[in-house]
Amino acid sequence: MAGSNRLSNARKAKKDEFYTQLEDIEKELKHYKEHFKGKTVLCNCDDPRVSSFFTYFSHHFESLGLKKLITSCYKNQNIESFSKNSSKTGAYLEYTGDKNGNRIPDTEEIEVKELKGDGDFRSDECKELLKQADIVVTNPPFSLFREYLQQLIDFNKKFLIIGNVNAISYKECFKLIKENKMWLGASIHSGDRKFGVPDDYPLNAATCGIDDKGQRFIRVKGVRWFTNLDYKERHEDLPLYKNYNKDEYPKYDNYDAINVDRTSEIPCDYYGYMGVPITFMDKYKPEQFEILGLDNHTINDGLGAGANKIKGKTIYRRIIIKRKK
Repeated sequence: MAGSNRLSNARKAKKDEFYTQLEDIEKELKHYKEHFKGKTVLCNCDDPRVSSFFTYFSHHFESLGLKKLITSCYKNQNIESFSKNSSKTGAYLEYTGDKNGNRIPDTEEIEVKELKGDGDFRSDECKELLKQADIVVTNPPFSLFREYLQQLIDFNKKFLIIGNVNAISYKECFKLIKENKMWLGASIHSGDRKFGVPDDYPLNAATCGIDDKGQRFIRVKGVRWFTNLDYKERHEDLPLYKNYNKDEYPKYDNYDAINVDRTSEIPCDYYGYMGVPITFMDKYKPEQFEILGLDNHTINDGLGAGANKIKGKTIYRRIIIKRKK
């Protein structure tokens, strides 16, 4: 898949500075407003010059009822849009709301502070910022997604972050999903998404370009929100229409589970084990389905690995599920 190839190239080149569009943030955040009242929000992978996360939370500070907004950036970012002082170290911004009544985050209302180190989210001083936060919302580096997520779990934080859909199959991520400690967000279920990129990012692909504001961008497929913030839509049952037919739903070579190629084709009258695509997680309802494992992970009740073959033919990754009665 072209989008996946571009993500892979980004990892290799450490070109991880993909800037999320304000439109995509607005579409997702509207599902979680009740979570933010009285909370401190941290966006700790964000260049304030181009961060739509900072724009969103600073302009919605009062309507969300936030306590504080903290945005930190790495040392190679420029903070001159908020301060005349240049710095070779990392920096972070603190915003505690409108002071002059115009309901706009003015420059003088945003406190800019320099860090002693480079602003890496793994540094001790950035961990101190993380300790202050109730909710973390950002687009972490693609190449460090596992490590970034693990830090959020270690610090027991609520979060809403962006990653690639293939992260579902990472061992660390899947464990959280299986235990209903993390799930996919509400707004992105298919297609590609536009991300801004730095001025030195190579625009070699057909889906790269420069928009009418002069911002360089790239379109990436397979993007999802990952979160542990609940929202009502994920508890609405997935409508099921098809009936089970053994000819349409062949079983895997090594154990008793049927293969389902599309989430929309999950049979309404079958309660045994089923293998579904990882994109099933876009429609997963915890009250309706139980997640048992991945096709290459051992399943608790003794089912083995390797459910991705039918009559010797390898198929795409599958999540093993069963219906709840």
